[in-house]
Amino acid sequence: MLHTPATLATPDTLAHTRTRPLHWLATATAMAAVIAAAGFVQPATGSTAAAEEPAAKGPQATAPDAAAAAYPLDCKGAPQAVTATAQGDLDGDGRPETVAAVRCDAGSGTPPHAIYVLTQDPAEGARPRVVATLLDTPQRQTATELTVRDRTVTASLLGYSGPEVPRCCPDKKQLAKWRWADGKFRQELTDSAARSV
Repeated sequence: MLHTPATLATPDTLAHTRTRPLHWLATATAMAAVIAAAGFVQPATGSTAAAEEPAAKGPQATAPDAAAAAYPLDCKGAPQAVTATAQGDLDGDGRPETVAAVRCDAGSGTPPHAIYVLTQDPAEGARPRVVATLLDTPQRQTATELTVRDRTVTASLLGYSGPEVPRCCPDKKQLAKWRWADGKFRQELTDSAARSV
């Protein structure tokens, strides 16, 4: 079997294979640059904060203005008054809703409240619109302490234990909670003892 004779290395052929401090420094610098660049690259499949936010900021990220809505409340010519509002994302879509306690501004007595949920389309110039009625005026109750927390609307409702109780002096108090579930608001009421409030 024939063998190719080995080429003997000469000092001139090995000169470029010796490592010098400059070579190590250049190699270390290049490796550090690669590692640093890899730290800035994020995996495409990972969840980022930007991906979890609504698609665009703008009108849809602002709670609807209760003063700009038209309410289905018949005040027989008297003006309507928004007496309390609360804001929060009630249905989990990333856009806040406004809850408004509204009554007729009769000038005397204690007109009953209605509580409405408002939403607003993201289109520029869209008006807030009523999408749900949580409390209606025929229930003859006054709403106080209106809040939205943890996707739940809470209000104290003042009412009357009977028709003989003067309209100035409600004697019944309930804590009402409404939570969005299965496509509608579900109500939970807790009664307080009847007393003058």
